[in-house]
Amino acid sequence: MSRVLREGKAGCFRRPRHEDAMSTYDWDRAIAHLGRRDRALKRIIGVIGPRKPSRLGSAKTPFATLLRSIVYQQLSGKAAGTIHRRLLGLFPGRRPSARALLALDDDALRGVGLSRPKILAVRDLAAKAAARRIPSRRALDGMEDEAIIERLIEIRGIGRWTVEMLLIFTLDRPDVLPVTDLGVRRGFMVCRRTGALPEPADLLAEGEVWRPYRSVASWYLWRASEL
Repeated sequence: MSRVLREGKAGCFRRPRHEDAMSTYDWDRAIAHLGRRDRALKRIIGVIGPRKPSRLGSAKTPFATLLRSIVYQQLSGKAAGTIHRRLLGLFPGRRPSARALLALDDDALRGVGLSRPKILAVRDLAAKAAARRIPSRRALDGMEDEAIIERLIEIRGIGRWTVEMLLIFTLDRPDVLPVTDLGVRRGFMVCRRTGALPEPADLLAEGEVWRPYRSVASWYLWRASEL
């Protein structure tokens, strides 16, 4: 992920950029489906082009992905990237693990730039991972989207939007619509030419026509928000 995953107050999200992600599902079929179901979105796809990201589905562990998400919250991409690199430097081989994180004292975590709330969040993440309350990647692959969301939002500092990003960009789920994401809402406004941001509930209802490829629709709405 090349930009910040930011989650704070509802609707205050910075759109992540994922140009180098590639899906394991049929992207061309998804585009054809969306074009048949939504004329306005078809127009956007035509402007942006039927190109697909080069890679979707991250090799990172769920622990590493969520750790990065916590670090990046409410920071600029540059500042968060610096802190994240320093944090990784505390782990052998720069490979974060729950056990190694729990062995670090607060001074070490403060030393890399983590705030007190983020220290509490990463410790809670590590404690739950060590207690095996965070499913493995293999276990997550066998779980439904909503079940994953319900499980992971139990972690301090992790909200629904963060898990939705994990579903789309790490677990490669095809049918996720992050309705509180500001970039997706702006893209919908551009797509529909409404002149006003949709409410999340309205976007959820409108997005029913995009099933079962709402993740692909979201990707195009992110691109549309730049138009």
